[in-house]
Amino acid sequence: MNAVNRTEVLRNAPRELIVHALYEAAEIEHNLMCTYLYAAFSLKTGTAEGLSEAEAAATARWRQEILSVAIDEMSHLAAVWNITAALGAVPRFGRTNFPLDPGFLPARIVVKLAPFSPDVLQHFIFLERPAESDEPEGEGFAPERLFVRGSVGNRLTPMGIDYATVGEFYAALGDGLRGLVARVGEEAAFCGDPALQLTAAEVDLPGAKKVICLKSALAAFDAIVQQGEGSQVGSVGSHFSRFCAIRAEYQALRAANPAFEPGHPAATNPVLRRPPRPEGRVWIEAEPSIATVDLANAGYGLMLRLLAYAYAVPAPHPDKALVVDLAIGLMQAVTPLGERAARLPAGPGNLNCNAGMSFTILRDSAALAPGNGARRFFIERLGELASAAAAMGPDPDPRLEKSARLLAALAERARQRLDPSVQAAAPVAVPQASPPPRVETAARTEGSAGNEITTVENGIESVEGRDLTLRFEARRCIHARFCVTGAPAVFLANVQGPWIHPDAMDTERLADIAHACPSGAIQYRRRDGRPDEAAPPVNLAAVRENGPYAVRGALRLDGVDAGYRATLCRCGASKNKPYCDGSHHAIDFTASGEPPSGVTDMLPVRDGILAIDRQLDGPLSVRGNLEITSGTGRVVARLTSTRLCRCGGSATKPFCDGTHARIGFRSQ
Repeated sequence: MNAVNRTEVLRNAPRELIVHALYEAAEIEHNLMCTYLYAAFSLKTGTAEGLSEAEAAATARWRQEILSVAIDEMSHLAAVWNITAALGAVPRFGRTNFPLDPGFLPARIVVKLAPFSPDVLQHFIFLERPAESDEPEGEGFAPERLFVRGSVGNRLTPMGIDYATVGEFYAALGDGLRGLVARVGEEAAFCGDPALQLTAAEVDLPGAKKVICLKSALAAFDAIVQQGEGSQVGSVGSHFSRFCAIRAEYQALRAANPAFEPGHPAATNPVLRRPPRPEGRVWIEAEPSIATVDLANAGYGLMLRLLAYAYAVPAPHPDKALVVDLAIGLMQAVTPLGERAARLPAGPGNLNCNAGMSFTILRDSAALAPGNGARRFFIERLGELASAAAAMGPDPDPRLEKSARLLAALAERARQRLDPSVQAAAPVAVPQASPPPRVETAARTEGSAGNEITTVENGIESVEGRDLTLRFEARRCIHARFCVTGAPAVFLANVQGPWIHPDAMDTERLADIAHACPSGAIQYRRRDGRPDEAAPPVNLAAVRENGPYAVRGALRLDGVDAGYRATLCRCGASKNKPYCDGSHHAIDFTASGEPPSGVTDMLPVRDGILAIDRQLDGPLSVRGNLEITSGTGRVVARLTSTRLCRCGGSATKPFCDGTHARIGFRSQ
């Protein structure tokens, strides 16, 4: 179909046909993401897998590049999903299982799972080529048959249209949106609830930008095309140019060593059941290959369920951000399983071939109905995955151990955050600095003032004075010494027995001393009818020179109220994560307390809940109004969501740059 006909088909298309085309766009981005991940999983790692040092360094770079491109495809997916939701439709999360039968995409857009090879790399270059490129298709990726899709005439039933490149397809989609706006008006065209879309408040993807009008939708299409499909030849940073750079490096290494094979012989289009149509498929028959692929696929399927649920829950409900975090954690847990599968034998029917993750899709990946039923589903399913991973061990492959550890942590996080019997799923009120209720089993000692009662429960020491109850949580203390120097009569250093005496100082002055404690180890509750500590008017995170983050605000840490003050580890060495324990001194951690300033525009609201969630083996995900300051108080950034480095290795401190993945940071 030529460009004129293509434009005519979508320019006058009703909303249903445009949504159908967006579903195909989502499938394209989704399929590309899976094929790139599969190739990256198959790449060899290190000299232990038969590579020279130079070859190992190159394949490590290629893996990171291909994974980065796959993440870009995830970003494109988020953009397409947001546009779909903006039009009032439900985004599509499913896709057809590999390999695709003819007709699902245009004849010359072939998509299948295959391990890294020069032909596969050429296939990627062909898929990402600009319209004016004459790059050929990779060998072995010729279409099964040539055909023409769709119809030039107007039809009510949605049909696929033909296009030569994905960039051309997005141009047609843009025409369709322009036509819809021209007919019904912009407000009627973009009638979906913006709160259902994914934004930077939930996920760190450039494509996760709210779509509210034609301009923002077309900008999303342009970003997709420029980043990968349809970008101009030679554009720096495009997927096309990045794959071409890998090809050039591969050719140089192959010229130096004709025996160089960078990838494991993983299957092309692996399947877990005997295929009724065996052509072009590899049936996996061997254990533990079956168990590995089964677990990887189940994790992938649940990831889609979680993302679909995120689009059913409006912001700012805490479930929305949480399920996205769980989905990202699942991808981290699935990755080592995909790598493991590419290194295990497929079975007796394919003796010279390894297995591979098949990315088998659920029959329906639609969102579950929001509420406790969905929460219970996610808790149970994550528990099942964690149990299956644990049952596969012990195994010498560290990839399996890593996946099992991550799945166990995800299952526990879901239980803590989604189980109504553990914590209510509704938004939490502003945290209070109150001590826990005193119980009869708590240890009690009489203080020196005669009427001070000390209780110790769960590592928290509470001392009840006449007008104020002081609470000390030792595990949060960083020995800033504001207490023992500002109130030496109240906090007695280096003594045996009772050491906190709240009646030994004026109550107002003592409250000020508690406010100065940066770690939140010291909190209080008034007993004289005066107000307890209130949330600060501005949420702040101070970056300490060679040290931790000093955070102030209405803190909600991993979904649990954590008072108004905390010092959080950023060196990666604390044994009391997420809190600082002074390990930055022991490891000679170096990090500037005076990072450069970025966006510092004043926020319209400067307080409110500050939600801080620990990403598994990753950064601190921060959501809420926040001002980041240097150690001297200079404003570094004002923002409403960010990811703060806590592995100690980021080159863009205090912000995360992904170094945690490269250095193998473990958060537990």
